[in-house]
Amino acid sequence: TKVSPSPPPLLHTHLTKFLSSPRINLADGKVGKTDGYCSRILQAQSNRKEGNHEFRLRVEGDPENYQPGSTYRVTLIASSPSYFRGFTLIALKEGTDGGKDEDYTGNFQIIDEEETQFMTNCPPAVTESTPRRRTSIQVFWTAPPSGSGCVVLKASIVQRRTIYFQDEGSLTKRMCEKESLYGDATDKPLLDCCACGTAKYRVTFYGNWSEKIHPKDYPRRANHWSAIIGASHSKNYVLWEYGGFASEGVKQVAELGSPVKMEEEIRQKGDEVLTVIKMKAQWPAWQPLNVRAAPSAEFSVDRTRHLMSFLTMLGPSPDWNVGLSAEDLCTKECGWAQRVVQDLIPWDAGTDSGVTYESPNKPTVPQDKIRPLTSLDHPQSPFYDPEGGAITPVARVVVERIARKGEQCNIVPDNVDDIVADIAQEEKEEDDTPETCIYSNWSPWSACSSATCEKGKRMRQRMLKAQLDLSVPCPHTQDFEPCMGPGCSDEDASTCMMSEWITWSPCSMSCGMGTRSRERYVKQFPDDGSVCTLPTEETENCVVNEECSPSSCLVTEWGEWDVCSATCGLGMKRRERMVKMPPADGSICGAEVLEVEKCMMPECHTIPCMLTPWSDWSDCSVTCGKGLRTRQRMLKSPVELGECTEELEQVEKCMLPECPIDCVMSEWTEWSECNKSCGKGHTIRTRMVKLEPQFGGDTCPETIQRKKCKIRKCNRANSNERKQRKTEQREKRRSKQARVEVASEHPGCKMRPWSSWTECTKLCGGGIQERLMTVKQKFKTAQLSSCKDRKEIRACNVHPC
Repeated sequence: TKVSPSPPPLLHTHLTKFLSSPRINLADGKVGKTDGYCSRILQAQSNRKEGNHEFRLRVEGDPENYQPGSTYRVTLIASSPSYFRGFTLIALKEGTDGGKDEDYTGNFQIIDEEETQFMTNCPPAVTESTPRRRTSIQVFWTAPPSGSGCVVLKASIVQRRTIYFQDEGSLTKRMCEKESLYGDATDKPLLDCCACGTAKYRVTFYGNWSEKIHPKDYPRRANHWSAIIGASHSKNYVLWEYGGFASEGVKQVAELGSPVKMEEEIRQKGDEVLTVIKMKAQWPAWQPLNVRAAPSAEFSVDRTRHLMSFLTMLGPSPDWNVGLSAEDLCTKECGWAQRVVQDLIPWDAGTDSGVTYESPNKPTVPQDKIRPLTSLDHPQSPFYDPEGGAITPVARVVVERIARKGEQCNIVPDNVDDIVADIAQEEKEEDDTPETCIYSNWSPWSACSSATCEKGKRMRQRMLKAQLDLSVPCPHTQDFEPCMGPGCSDEDASTCMMSEWITWSPCSMSCGMGTRSRERYVKQFPDDGSVCTLPTEETENCVVNEECSPSSCLVTEWGEWDVCSATCGLGMKRRERMVKMPPADGSICGAEVLEVEKCMMPECHTIPCMLTPWSDWSDCSVTCGKGLRTRQRMLKSPVELGECTEELEQVEKCMLPECPIDCVMSEWTEWSECNKSCGKGHTIRTRMVKLEPQFGGDTCPETIQRKKCKIRKCNRANSNERKQRKTEQREKRRSKQARVEVASEHPGCKMRPWSSWTECTKLCGGGIQERLMTVKQKFKTAQLSSCKDRKEIRACNVHPC
């Protein structure tokens, strides 16, 4: 942040004069680290007329409330024809007088150091960098943390020699902290979570970025959301945050839409992360929900890893994303939030300086901080609004609690509605089958695994017939549901309905034998009031690292199995784990970190449409400017197995550097008159440059040409060159003498001297100059042809440009 070495001279001078004026009453304020300078500014009052609003202090979007920690663009505007030379801008807690350092709240950020700076004698205040006439200035203001109460932004204006303050009206903006819209969810991460047990959530992403809602420059062909990547994590790990710098993983998501590096960074955090959150990409960006279900994923949180973050790229774009950063699901009442809904606006990752959806790559060097996009960023931005209004959200995210396990310690017990909501979310069936997976119909249900009235399970299966996109896994080839043996009824009043088992907890020991557990909860108690005796917890032994000696290394638990390498028939699948701690004695870690096993997919003859992966994009169809590029894939399965209607070629726009533009010249003028009345002379012609070359186009050719001319022989045809030169020298002397004289005599008239030569029509490349001799007095005996104005033309600046 730039701090000026001395107070701005204009504002400092006017403030000094104004504060010493007899019109101003200064109250005795407490002196803080600012030496009382801030409070003196705030205590000054003006005799300004009511209702005069040529100056206005505006916060982008005109919010009545602020979101704690959010950043806003603050603008000070003068309505035409008004202007101001200096200003002061300050943010105070409501009800304070600025006499103490703690009275000031939030943080200003300088946008343009040539326009604004922090005031030396009052560091919390922003003022002008140089005194001059201006009609507007802009700064960023970051709202204070939760619990800060209401805030008052105040401005003072220096116009000519008058200072205007306004405690009410257009130079004052009052905003209070926005109340939580989501019940018990907190606005900022708690330093420590006091909740007990764990909770399971489902996050659903609803894209709202469409041509109807965001029509300006909307990219019709290539619009999409990239694959969503995120995690539930502890306070010690930050995926991304406003004011921070993007990691390499965030950069690859923001610029390329690739989650691979981001997932690698998340998994390297080990115990700081509980669940990795992944959702499929969406092409196109928007479709009705009855055509395509909104993508969702499930994740868990516990007392130490109670924050959730994710991001996804809106494409095509330079480096624009949406997401949540460190959303805290632990409540102040030591419970788990039931539901969180957030509308999302795009943010800039600070790695590319493009301003439109399809701007060519322009790396930002050095890298900027992550910041929200605003409607005043650039006139070419698709979100630009000259009025500075709020950007219409491009997406909404809904986080819903679907289960809790372990003993809950929240002091406010669940009410009936809360319990019903948990049950409804768990029972809600949603078909999240990827569009790129083609299955057979479900088989009939198998017999129940229980032959008694104890709870059992039954199963049904379906076959994967085709996987059109190998990067998108195809789950759910088996389906289970609870059941009881013959003669037993689900309507039995003593029936106890249980949820599905929640995933196993991490092993309790990092080396040697340990235990792990999993839990479930009662979804519906027996109607007859009897006790539910079914177990809600299971425990089993586990071994992550068999040896605990100094020569052994510690590894993480195995990750999930990758998708089978084959889409039909026999293939291979793999899973990995990572080394958490190498051997203490410095030896090589001998533990396996990769495991491979066979996997069997449906018979290949059942797959009607097998495709190769997409080829690389072709070169752009043009060598400069805007063009097209294509990519293809091929049909692998025989045509006789069924007709394939899948797309085999894709086309998208591409942009290369601008095409060269050659120099454009006008036509040649007519040849001028010969510059000699007899003997050998020359004549010239010229042309002008109509369009200068651009982007490396051909340079401009000559703009002047001359050629010899000979009208007639002079009277002294037999004189040699020396005599001719003498004659020319005499003519020059006579011409010089004629300029000195008041007038030059001609038969029948009196002429004025030659005028000075005009300025050359070009600085280089050949131009022309003119001079005139005009008639001063015409005698009665003068002949018409001998008494008239004369003009001479000559070439100039003939050197090339």
